[in-house]
This record gives sequence, structure tokens and C-alpha cells, in this order.
Amino acid sequence: MGWMQGFPPPPDKQITQPDSVYFSFPRLRWSVCHLREFLPTEEISRGLGAPRPLPRPPAEGLARLRAEIDALQFQPLGDGNPMTWEAAFHANYTDGMLILHRGEIVYERYAGCLAEDGKHAIMSMTKSITGLLGQILVAEGVLDETALVRDIIPEIGDNAFASATVRQVMDMTTGVAYSEDYADPEADIWRYSAAASPLPKPAGYSGPNGYWQYLQQVAPEGRHGEAFHYKTINSDMLGWLISRVTGQSVTELASARLWRPMGAEQDAYQTVDGLGVPFAGGGVSAGLRDLGRLGQLMLDRGRVGDAQLFASEVVDRIAAGGDRAKFSGFAALEGGSYTSQWWVFHNAHGAYAARGVHGQTIYVDPTAQMVLVRLASYPLAQNGFIDPTSLPAYQAVAEYLMAR
Repeated sequence: MGWMQGFPPPPDKQITQPDSVYFSFPRLRWSVCHLREFLPTEEISRGLGAPRPLPRPPAEGLARLRAEIDALQFQPLGDGNPMTWEAAFHANYTDGMLILHRGEIVYERYAGCLAEDGKHAIMSMTKSITGLLGQILVAEGVLDETALVRDIIPEIGDNAFASATVRQVMDMTTGVAYSEDYADPEADIWRYSAAASPLPKPAGYSGPNGYWQYLQQVAPEGRHGEAFHYKTINSDMLGWLISRVTGQSVTELASARLWRPMGAEQDAYQTVDGLGVPFAGGGVSAGLRDLGRLGQLMLDRGRVGDAQLFASEVVDRIAAGGDRAKFSGFAALEGGSYTSQWWVFHNAHGAYAARGVHGQTIYVDPTAQMVLVRLASYPLAQNGFIDPTSLPAYQAVAEYLMAR
């Protein structure tokens, strides 16, 4: 589309900070691959070792598989005519798609701003990395899921989070006041963003500075444990709990427990607030294949080759899902649940996923032995607009792979 092309780019094709338009569509199509040019980040290091290879068929075989997958047809949810996989790829503004079957690449494709060596913002899939780290620490006895937040972080005071348990934070069943309607300019998400902004605060600003100061002033709304409410502040509260019990930032822990030992091929990066606190609820940018490695690590229940990186019970607990009676508000995910910052579908294949706005997905299908990663820049934030042409597409390719 010509964004940021030229030296300098034409004025009408420049995307800049601090006017904060870089995540509006269609600028989004460029900015999702260039987040580090707008915000400071902290590295999730892959270390210095060689990356762990992802096996793939010879080029001719991979091309044949891509053609067969692109031609697959499925029926979108609700009304609509049958659709091909390739049509859905374009309709959902896909920037990168990777499919692994039994640990082997069977489909890899780049579009939009993303190239093979690039990185893409993964939005709220970051939450699932935070949740995985939290679940690992619970399994190892480092983080007590029954403890109250105030028992681990006394400075939380008497605000809404104080009397929530760690598990309620992990499963987003806290009773806290926070609105996350991106279409509402008065929603709490924008006040949270203002607090977290690493840029100098405007004259007259009197709000909190940084994620953790914001968390200390959250008011109650409802009762803890009653229902699932998708609220990003839970993820940053979990990030704070993780850092407090380990003495490490979530970036350091993700590097030590995931990126390095799983053999990532690229460093990832996570945005930070003005005090250097990583955004545990949505700040990671990473390479497509490394996200595939993370999904494969989940499918293999914590094992990479001969090494068990964390207990298999960690994945078993996530895949089992949360309390389905408390889950509502997502039409395409009816009958699903949410636990440890992962979405669990409770479908016939036992699938579960990391999900982020504008179409980001790591979809793990244990029955089909399939991991699918999609990175995208769909114009609207909510995945409810994309699920009708995505979830049945995932099922179609899973069934195709099982029949190979």
C-alpha cells in the first residue's frame, strides 16, 4: 500500500508516533511488522545456540501440499456459501500462515508486511505466553494458585485485586472494573494505555504511571470467581505475580524457559511501559516459525526432543480447560472455556488456542497432531468477525491432514 516507502516517504504515507494512529486500519497492515519503531521493547533472547530445525518435505512436495490445502473447501459458520482455504487466507488479511503436522511443516506462506525473517505483533497471544509461564510455576510449586494477590504483592493495598486468588487472575474470573471496547474512546483500555505509555505524559496528566500503578487503583465490579470476563489487566497482574515470586521479568523468564530451550531461530521482543515493565497482556512481536515451535511444544506436552522443558501436567491442565459454566459472551466459541490465559474449545478434537486481536492465532489440535499459526492485520479488532471463516477452515485442514 506504499506505507513508509521512499526516503523520505510522502507525507500521506508516513506512519508516526506519538499521534498514535499506527494501529488504525489500513496503517495497521504495515505497523504490525514494525512495532519496535513506535515503542521501546525488551528482548526475549533466543540465546547463542543453533536453532532447532523444523523438518519439511522437499520443495516440490511442499508446493503440492500448499496447492491441496489452498483448494480445500469448507462451510463458514452461519449463513454463507462454501469457501476455499485460499479465499479465507485473503479475506482475513493474513500476513503469515504456518501449519505443522506431526512436527513437520506442511504449509508456510507470507503476505502483507511479513517476510520469512520478519517479526509480527502477536497482540493478546502474549497473554498465553504469560499464562503458560504462570502454569509452569504453579506446577513447580513456585506460585501458589490458591494464594490471594495481596499475600504476594502487599502494595496492591485494598483495591479490587487484593482479595482475588492467583487462579482467579489466571482464569480471568476476577471482579474488577475495566472495559475493553476498542471502539469506545472512553473505555478503560485507553486510560490503561495512557498510563502505560513510555512517552512523556502530557501537561496536566494526573493518572497512574505504568502498568503496576494502574493495577493498584482498580475498583471492584462484581464478585471474584463468579464469571469469566476478558480483561487484559488480569494478564498484567499475573505478570507482576510471576515477577515477584521468581525475581525475573516475564521477558527473562520467557527466554530462559521457552525461547532458548525450544530452539527458537529469532529473538522476540516485548513492549515496555515508561518504567521498563513488559506488557504481559499484549506486547510481544515474534517470528512465525518460532510461534510454531511454541505451539509444537504445547502439542508435545512440554517436550523438545529428549528434553522435558516442563511437566506434561502443565499442558494437560490447560487443555482440560476452565469452568465452562462461567464462560459466555463469545458466540463462535459457545461451549468453550478459558484457563491460564488460553482459549479452550472443548470440540471433538480437544483443540485449544492462543488468540489475539486482528486475527492472531496459535491453534493446537491434539487429535489431528496439528499446530496452526496465523498472523494477520484484519481491519476490526474482535476475532468474532473472523471466527466464522477461520474456525471451520482450521477444522477442514485438520481433517485433510488426518486423512493423508
